[in-house]
Amino acid sequence: MQLNHDTRWALDDVVDLLNTAPDGEAPDTLTSVEELRAYVERNRISHSGRLGEDDLREVRAVRERLAEAFAAPDTRTAAGLINSLVAEAGTTPQLTDHDGYDWHVHHFAPGASLAQQLAADGGMAMAFVIVSGERDRLRRCAAPDCGRAFVDLSRNRSRRYCDSRTCGNRLHVAAYRARQRESSGDGAPAR
Repeated sequence: MQLNHDTRWALDDVVDLLNTAPDGEAPDTLTSVEELRAYVERNRISHSGRLGEDDLREVRAVRERLAEAFAAPDTRTAAGLINSLVAEAGTTPQLTDHDGYDWHVHHFAPGASLAQQLAADGGMAMAFVIVSGERDRLRRCAAPDCGRAFVDLSRNRSRRYCDSRTCGNRLHVAAYRARQRESSGDGAPAR
């Protein structure tokens, strides 16, 4: 799946935002204005202005709505959720070349709040994935104790884990050890 730079960047922002939500044993990492600032800096989001408690509350609400669309049971439901989110954000596509970046599209109006920016750009990025018939690439990690969001950009749509070095490797090692115990017959790992 080929994505333009803007769409890829916005999807990365969506995934990072979704992964700030509590999941299993992972705590919520978007509970303070300082954590919101860290999210903005980590994702190099420009035009965010001064951030306060209202921004935190609004971004957390956008996070919930994006998560709902990400996990929708079917494309029609996802499309409806995204359409609503993008419409409420006041989408106003504009070409811009700020902060040393080449020309790209912002889907939010000048002066939009951080939550409106995330809703517009993130919603449009998810819309482009749906339009391309690739909604199944919006996934959650298959590791039983994880569930982090990711976008599967592999050629054959085979990615199952948010990070193959952590979740994938941990499950492969556990399966290997289970096979070793089974083949030794006594339940203890073979050496």
